[in-house]
Amino acid sequence: MILQKKREELIEYGIKMLDNNLTVGTGGNLSICDRASGMMAITPSGIEYHEIKPENIAIIEIETGKIVDGDKVPSSERDMHRIFYKYRTDLDAIIHTHTTFAATISCLNQPLPAVHYLVAFAGEDVRCAEYATYGTVQLAKNAFEAMKGRKAVLLANHGLLAGGASLAEAYAVTEQIEFCCELYYRAKSIGEPVILPSEEMVRMIERFKGYGKTIEDHQEI
Repeated sequence: MILQKKREELIEYGIKMLDNNLTVGTGGNLSICDRASGMMAITPSGIEYHEIKPENIAIIEIETGKIVDGDKVPSSERDMHRIFYKYRTDLDAIIHTHTTFAATISCLNQPLPAVHYLVAFAGEDVRCAEYATYGTVQLAKNAFEAMKGRKAVLLANHGLLAGGASLAEAYAVTEQIEFCCELYYRAKSIGEPVILPSEEMVRMIERFKGYGKTIEDHQEI
């Protein structure tokens, strides 16, 4: 089976996403890129995550968009995944969700500011892409433009898109940005949150690059 391990990984993370309340029902979609073959694997449309089988996962040529394998209809958002693999080499996995708080902020058609340093998982902030009908090339283009220099983007009146070098990273970005969207929602409900300055967010982005990989030197206290 073509890209069997990647298909199995998509199923694993789809179930994890559902079980951890990052989506409901059949909402959202996940994909992973295989640079060596020039293909991507993406979850099917309209199938509950616990029911997806490896053969249901669609395999698509990144350059042409041609479906080369899979026995079910691929996600309607496949172009929104494919555009990132085609034009960005730093992202090899994409997760799209309709998480409650990210979707709430997206309905305001405004970005998620640096309300917490964990926003740095995605960048200095998370922009909101202009609205377009789901499953369209226009939505793919809007998402790509708004996510330049970032690893996440809000989709106006829709939800959240997050990417990473692996599904594990894309999933981590999804979790952290949803958490920060909830913080922003709650803070705005009782007052006006203090937004971290750009220079602090740049510092956080650099620190996260070595998070869990290097031992930091500490000054004497």
